[in-house]
Amino acid sequence: METTIARLQKHLQEVPQAFRAIPADQTTKSPVPEKWSPLEILGHLCDSAINNLGRFIRAQTEQPYHIVPYKQNEWVSNQAYQERPVEEIVQLWIGLNQSVLHVMKTMPPDKGQHRCEVPDGTTVTLEWLMADYVDHLEHHLGQICKGI
Repeated sequence: METTIARLQKHLQEVPQAFRAIPADQTTKSPVPEKWSPLEILGHLCDSAINNLGRFIRAQTEQPYHIVPYKQNEWVSNQAYQERPVEEIVQLWIGLNQSVLHVMKTMPPDKGQHRCEVPDGTTVTLEWLMADYVDHLEHHLGQICKGI
């Protein structure tokens, strides 16, 4: 867990500044039609934090915990990230990930071994799910901020 926590802490320190450094006209520019803009990707990462925060909390007490997927495209569309100020979405991302980090840091070590069933029926540990959350975060950050 220490590595997962350290990775998330690093991103909390670096991502806001890196995202703010993207030229304003580039934050809402989609690379191709039907693909998310950098601002929408950051919004998607907020949605991911919202959903995973709840999962990380519930998986500590509900065993086995069954993960229910959410409709990512609909969340991004309904949140209308493309139309919102960049700083608002950056601040939302920071706050949500500070909460995720807090849950990770305060989780008793034995709860990291709790079982979580992903939608395809595979069983993983809560610790694995938390590391996968940061992997997912890094994948998308690589799409918007090279070198993060």
